[in-house]
Amino acid sequence: MSTQRTILHCDCNGFYASVECVLKPELREVPMAVAGDPEKRHGIILAKNELAKGYGVTTAETIASARRKCPDLVTVAPHHSIYKDFSVRINEIYRRFTDLVEPFSIDESWLDVTGSRLLFGDGKTIADELRRLVRTETGITISVGVSWNKIFAKMGSDYKKPDATTVITPANFRRLLYPLPAGDLFSVGKKTADVLASMGIFTIGDIAAAPEAELSRRLGKAGRIISRYARGLDDEPVRPAEEEREVKSIGNGETFEKDISGEEEYRRHILPLAKTVARRLRKHGLKCMSLQVTVKTPEFRTIQRQAQLDMPLCTSHDICRAAMDILRKTWNMSQPARMLTVTASSLVAEDMVTEQLSLFETDSAAVKKREKIEKTVDSLSERFGGNIRLGMDDKKE
Repeated sequence: MSTQRTILHCDCNGFYASVECVLKPELREVPMAVAGDPEKRHGIILAKNELAKGYGVTTAETIASARRKCPDLVTVAPHHSIYKDFSVRINEIYRRFTDLVEPFSIDESWLDVTGSRLLFGDGKTIADELRRLVRTETGITISVGVSWNKIFAKMGSDYKKPDATTVITPANFRRLLYPLPAGDLFSVGKKTADVLASMGIFTIGDIAAAPEAELSRRLGKAGRIISRYARGLDDEPVRPAEEEREVKSIGNGETFEKDISGEEEYRRHILPLAKTVARRLRKHGLKCMSLQVTVKTPEFRTIQRQAQLDMPLCTSHDICRAAMDILRKTWNMSQPARMLTVTASSLVAEDMVTEQLSLFETDSAAVKKREKIEKTVDSLSERFGGNIRLGMDDKKE
C-alpha cells in the first residue's frame, strides 16, 4: 500500500449561521446573518447563509453595509456557547475515523486518516461519509478537502462549497490550484500579495515557478514557506488537540462600547489587558522580551506598534508601563480608539532567563519584587478562588 499520507480538512459551511438555522429552521427561508450587537460596537457580520451570500453579503463587513446590499437581511445575535457545543459534537464524529484530529478553529479541523484507509476506504470515501454523518446528526453541512498535505487539503475544502468533497492529488494540483490568485494560497495575506504583485507574481503557479531564493530575499522566512506550500512540499503533521504546543505569543484585546481617548482612559483599559497577559505568561513559566500594542480606530484602521524590552517581564505593572510607553512614543492618545490589544512575544522560559539589567539596579530589584508579589497572588487565587486585587494596581505610572 502507498505510504503517501491522506489528510482531510473539514470546514463547516457558514457555521454560526448554519447553527442558527438548525435552531430556527424558518431562518433557512430568508437571507440571514449572525452579527454582533451594534449598540455594543460589535456590529459586524460574523456569518451568513447562502441566500444572504447571493446578495453579496460578506463576513466582516458592517451590518449597515450588508443591509444596503440586502434590505431584508435578518440578523441574529451570536450564541457562542451553543456554537462550541456543536463544534465538540462534530469533532467527536471526526474522531470515529481517526484520533489524529487537529482543530484549526471552532469550525475547521484537519484529520490524518492515513491509518484508517484499510478500515474505512480511501480519502474521498471517508470524506463523503463524514459529510453524510455530520449533516444527518447535526444538521450542519461541511466541505472537505482531501490531499497528501495539510495546505492542499485546506485549499480543497475552500475549492467548492457548500457540502462538497474536493480531492487534490499530485496528478491534478497544478491544474486545479496554479491558475488561482496568489492571495488564495494559505498564509498569503494582502500585504504579501502586494509584494508578490510587485515582483510580477499573480497566481499560485507563479509562486511555484519563482526562485525560492528570490522569494526569501523579498519576504524573508515567509517567502520560503509559501514557495514550499505552492509546490506541495508541506510536510507538517496533523497534531491532536491534546498535544502540547509551543507558546509563541500571548495577547489579550478588548473592543469598547464607546470610543476611548486621552492617556488616562488608555491606561485604564490597558491595565486589565496587561493583567491577563501577565497572568498567562506566569502560568506558562514564561517572560516576554518584546511587546506589541494594537489600536483599532473608529474607522476600523489598525495600527500596530512594537518595542523590545530592557529586560524580560511577566508582571502586570511592568507590562502595563511598557505598553503605555509604546503608546506615548508612537501614538497620539488624544485620538480615539475602539479597540486595544496587548501582545507579549519573544517569549523565554523563566528558568532560562539571564536578566538584562537596566541602567539602574533598583529597577531590576523592583521588577523582581513585583514578580514575587504577583506570583503570591496567583497562588492565593488558585487556592481560594476569586480575583484577588493588588494594592498597586490603581497607582499611576
